[in-house]
Amino acid sequence: MKITILAIGKARGIEAEWCAEYAKRLISDMTVKELAASKSLPPAETQKVEGELLLKNIPAKSFVVALDERGKDISSRELATKMKGWQEQGFGQLVFLIGGADGLTESVKQRANFALSFGHATWPHRLVRVMLLEQLYRAQQINNGHPYHRD
Repeated sequence: MKITILAIGKARGIEAEWCAEYAKRLISDMTVKELAASKSLPPAETQKVEGELLLKNIPAKSFVVALDERGKDISSRELATKMKGWQEQGFGQLVFLIGGADGLTESVKQRANFALSFGHATWPHRLVRVMLLEQLYRAQQINNGHPYHRD
């Protein structure tokens, strides 16, 4: 299954290194596309433009997962099971959306087929990218029967 991460903002420094490390470990056809809106706009307008960028870049016939603090908080094993199920349902492309500092617009959340949360804590959006890549790697290992995940 092809996996695409559409993320607002550019990973820099140590976060970029961590992202690269997990991306190397993934067997799947995986792409991270970084998108940016002008920072000179007011926050609400920036969020709107970011939402439009995300929506415009979602490939047709994709299963879309929005990372959102109000999404479903699931275990690594549950994510692995869901990903396997989405693939078995015939979705050839899985797209994860990571918003900017102000989160996702309602239109982006409505486009998503599933909303995923990494818990109730607030995480910097650049760190969320690393966490997502790690969870994708972990799901891959779980689904391949590797003892990476310890129950």
